[in-house]
Amino acid sequence: MNENKRTGYLDQKFRLFHLKDKTSKEFDFHYHDFDKIIIFLNGNVTYFIEGKAYYLKPWDILLVNHHDIHKPIIDSSQEYERIILWVDNDYITSQNDNSSDITTCFKLADERSFNLIRLDSKFQNRLKTIIKELELSLQSKDFGSNLMSQALFIQFMVYLNRIFLGNLYLKSDDSLKYDKQIEKILNYINEHITDELSIDFLSETFYISKYYLMHKFKKETGFTLHNYILQKRLMHSYHLIQAGVPVIKASEQSGFRDYSSYLRAFKKLFHKAPSEIT
Repeated sequence: MNENKRTGYLDQKFRLFHLKDKTSKEFDFHYHDFDKIIIFLNGNVTYFIEGKAYYLKPWDILLVNHHDIHKPIIDSSQEYERIILWVDNDYITSQNDNSSDITTCFKLADERSFNLIRLDSKFQNRLKTIIKELELSLQSKDFGSNLMSQALFIQFMVYLNRIFLGNLYLKSDDSLKYDKQIEKILNYINEHITDELSIDFLSETFYISKYYLMHKFKKETGFTLHNYILQKRLMHSYHLIQAGVPVIKASEQSGFRDYSSYLRAFKKLFHKAPSEIT
């Protein structure tokens, strides 16, 4: 399996896909440079995000942060229908004002390590109305359709944030499965990405055999421990460079001790040199 897999490319403010198909395709664990919202409509699908398995029901919503490692497992005997929104993080950040940050739902999903929004019928009906209006507007050639689409998209994002901030979604024990020990390790890695994260150090910190840790981590996440840490560090450095941090400093602030190794790994993952990032 290719463990260094970035998929999809977004050159717009956002894109909406309404897909319905039967597929026997098996997806690798992958990530995107943009945020993703999945609205599950029909089928039998389990979605893995950062070591957690979500068992989906119709009109469940998944918030997938940019660079979250994820993949679906799809029952090919059933038709799989979903609406997927690809969202440019810089665009939605630019729509914030002094009182409202519509990226909050993604930030909270990351902080809570919980990506699922499950709605009761009242909220589902409102969501269906907004999504239908957005789909129709995106297909329209009428005057102002682009502006209308952007307005409806912002309305949708505001609605999602109100639900997430108000804890207005349903909580169900049967919707989620994960290994609590691996969750703690994942959280530790992401909170200490610039620190010592060797296998020996993590096995001692979490009182677990390093061989069992490597086996268990791979089983729960689909990644080797080494490759997961490497990718997260490279992604961290990428964002630092985008923010204007000099390349060498960005590599050091992302936990890399050898610059030449960093350059090779960066080029392999992003297919460009750090100096080409804008």
